[in-house]
Amino acid sequence: MAEVDLVEVTKRYGAVEACSGVNLHIPEGEFVTLLGPSGCGKSTTLNMIAGLEEITAGDILMDGQRVNDLTPYERDVAMVFQQYALYPHMTVAENIGFTMKLRRRPKAEIAAKVGAVAELLELSPYLDRLPRELSGGQQQRVALGRAIIREPRVFLFDEPFSNLDAALRLRMRAEIKLLHSRLGVTSIFVTHDQEEALSISDRIAVMQQGRVEQYGTPEEVYARPATTYVARFIGSPPMDILHGEIVSENGLSVYRVGAATFPLPQPTANALRAASSSHGADLAVRSEHVLLAPPGDGVPATVQVAQPLGPSTVVTATWDGGALTARVPGIAALPPGTTVGLRLDPAGLLFFDRETGLRLEA
Repeated sequence: MAEVDLVEVTKRYGAVEACSGVNLHIPEGEFVTLLGPSGCGKSTTLNMIAGLEEITAGDILMDGQRVNDLTPYERDVAMVFQQYALYPHMTVAENIGFTMKLRRRPKAEIAAKVGAVAELLELSPYLDRLPRELSGGQQQRVALGRAIIREPRVFLFDEPFSNLDAALRLRMRAEIKLLHSRLGVTSIFVTHDQEEALSISDRIAVMQQGRVEQYGTPEEVYARPATTYVARFIGSPPMDILHGEIVSENGLSVYRVGAATFPLPQPTANALRAASSSHGADLAVRSEHVLLAPPGDGVPATVQVAQPLGPSTVVTATWDGGALTARVPGIAALPPGTTVGLRLDPAGLLFFDRETGLRLEA
């Protein structure tokens, strides 16, 4: 296992800057995910850690040692790719043990280690099969086995589940999490799927345009996003962000959006006025903190669409000047045009500086 540090790591392709000043501290034994949309720099960052891409500026450290000029082999990392990259003419056992064969290890040692890895990954019944005789999930486990048998200091995963169907992806998430708990090897995982990142990670680095927007635990990036970008990117449905203003109404502080006003505690309003200066503050709230009430209770709104999801229903309601999305338990019968009341749970309100996009402490 190894501790990994990225210090002001930058990658340029000519005039294009793919990664810019990336700083990350990955503690030994943790599972860290680089999360973001296509083109955000996450795979480039992973390739620089692996030694597959030269860095333009900055340093990559493993256990305090600068590894910028070391080969992937010298860095002692193992990488699992989106494409399984299995040798089609080799059996499962031969694929898993291939790196040991290259190192000219004794046949008995290779057989023993292949057997142990296959048992760990539930591949023992398939050792004599060729890759084409396996399912997608089994092939992915063979690719994992080939990485595990090397006993690397760091595992690197580049969107390894992208080619799997939804049900198999869920299973592989559980398997990779269980595998990490057993092996305890420092792992860095790349994905564009925020649900995947939230479900398996110790920490998540949310990336945009080559920069890290926020680095924290799944709970932190979900419940306390650092920027409006993270607020919109994390969560399904994403956070609603309302562009209103803090005003006084009948001696009380409220947040006004179009024709709607939502009450604010006075200390919160005072803190926001001071923190946001002249830029103004946007209000952000997740669907579970938007409460549907009977008409006449809260802000009057009209249901635009209700999406039943089985255990819950996602309801979007609008008023003159704004819209919010609520998540209610079960399957709710709320046809378009239904009048409802909207209330906000004060515990779930976040505020962001309108100009900088940074979260404000209320």
